[in-house]
Amino acid sequence: MMDNRIIIDMNHIVKRYFIGKPNESEVLHGIDLQVRKGEFVAIVGPSGSGKSTLMNVIGALDLPTEGRYTLDGFNMFDAREDDLSAIRNRKIGFVFQTYNLIARMNSLRNVELPMLYAGVGKRERRERAMELLEMVEIGSKYDHTPDELSGGQKQRVAIARAMANDPAIILADEPTGALDSKTGHLIMDIFHRLNEEQGKTIVLITHSDELAEETQRILLLKDGLITGERRGRGKVAAG
Repeated sequence: MMDNRIIIDMNHIVKRYFIGKPNESEVLHGIDLQVRKGEFVAIVGPSGSGKSTLMNVIGALDLPTEGRYTLDGFNMFDAREDDLSAIRNRKIGFVFQTYNLIARMNSLRNVELPMLYAGVGKRERRERAMELLEMVEIGSKYDHTPDELSGGQKQRVAIARAMANDPAIILADEPTGALDSKTGHLIMDIFHRLNEEQGKTIVLITHSDELAEETQRILLLKDGLITGERRGRGKVAAG
């Protein structure tokens, strides 16, 4: 359920690379973005629009060159590297197109990993990892390694891992890009459940207008600027 508290607050975010060098380039040209707690938002744009750069800044994987960014009340410009690491581990759950699972670890251990870094005890993290795998309906594959899973199953494990430390935000970067459309809709159904039943704030980065339409609000990104905004249709009815 959405409330009125702003959880992502970006003002005039600029991102440049190779600063001061002849090949200096500016990718984000002054992004203003506010997302409220419990919102399901899509940021949609073509390749080269700055989606990946914006995702990295939202997810504290990179810092902006200029502007102001507050994440769940924390001023990101005051953050040291160890602060950023803690924020990524505890406040943000990442879901990537390429899954980013560790090949030598089974599903259970992949989901446990963020909790291990957060200092959660062995028994507690194993119990929570199993609960999360059951939640995304893949509990029976807890002892399977990624090479024993289909693409859709891998993404379910990745979503469970993203939820490990009960993050404030789930940041999903093209989460269905490597999946067929049927499996992609099943993955989107999981995101809808997390949003509706657990009140998770979800930011979906995508080039797909069809997926974006399933969210509550769509932000259009082009050439490093948010050029428009519209309401999405929300969850697509089954069948």
